[in-house]
Amino acid sequence: MPKALTFAKQLVDWQRLQGRHDLPWQRSRDPYRVWLSEIMLQQTQVVTVLGYYETFLKAFPTVRDLAMADVDDVLALWSGLGYYRRARHLHECARQVVTQLGGEFPNNAAKLQTLKGIGPSTAAAVASLCFNERVAIFDGNVKRVLSRYLAFEEDLALATHAKALQAHAQALLPTQPHDMPTYTQAIMDLGATVCTPSKPNCPSCPVKTDCGALTQGRQADYPKQSKRVKRSSETWWALCATTPQGDVWLQQRPPTGVWAGLYTQPMFESEAQLLSALPMEWHGWVRHLPTRLHVLTHKDLHLHACAIECPTPVSFGPGAWYSPAQRKTLGMPTPARKWLDGTWG
Repeated sequence: MPKALTFAKQLVDWQRLQGRHDLPWQRSRDPYRVWLSEIMLQQTQVVTVLGYYETFLKAFPTVRDLAMADVDDVLALWSGLGYYRRARHLHECARQVVTQLGGEFPNNAAKLQTLKGIGPSTAAAVASLCFNERVAIFDGNVKRVLSRYLAFEEDLALATHAKALQAHAQALLPTQPHDMPTYTQAIMDLGATVCTPSKPNCPSCPVKTDCGALTQGRQADYPKQSKRVKRSSETWWALCATTPQGDVWLQQRPPTGVWAGLYTQPMFESEAQLLSALPMEWHGWVRHLPTRLHVLTHKDLHLHACAIECPTPVSFGPGAWYSPAQRKTLGMPTPARKWLDGTWG
């Protein structure tokens, strides 16, 4: 049997017996539910997504419900999941599907990629899992699995090499379209649970016999990718102003940049700037909260916070006072909520 057919059959057989079958998005071939799970799972662990996925579906059970929702309601439910641009794109995509496509997702990867926030791998996942299209997903898990299996020596930081590996991914697909949902789930599961970045469980791998990296004893060398994203670092000071009634002053962040469109306490570049926003006679009432490092994809935020209970509800520039009930409906990043609920430290 040709190697490509062997690989596909081994993965399909393994998935049916040993793959994951208990994830909620696996119980449906509804493209809305599969698409939602794929967006949530981008750079986010399954255990984190599980609770958000169920809560999100209760609020927006269909793509029409999501399209009709206010974006602030979407961001509020997304709070704590991170990478908030995903939520905005999710909302915009739902509106495209409803207003331009009659509420029906396209049934192939090429057309799916024309929608907001859907890249090649997400499009391939939806098309293969929901519509049996013979198209290969190509996310980080798949790159790792195939790089090791094929002992692919080229640097994936170069687009030409990445395209070459993607061509291999396409060539290794099952020949029968009806096997595509099982195969796609299999290669995702294999990368997530067996062929992990560190300490892969090679004895449990269904394709270990033909794995080039295992044969060479060089699993840790794959995938090869020299390009590294340069990280930046910033220091922010947050003014956590409250009233005796429990109201808090919040501002909406700009539409682009860190925490775009979310609501946070006023942010300053220094403690001096923060204190200048307060009446001089209030400076002695300020409490310094613990400093924390908040890690974003390409940026480290060193967060300082100063808490003060204001005797009178003054204005701190753009923003407004929000009651406890009002702020439950706002999209807020994790640090902002932790400052409010006292779990920051």
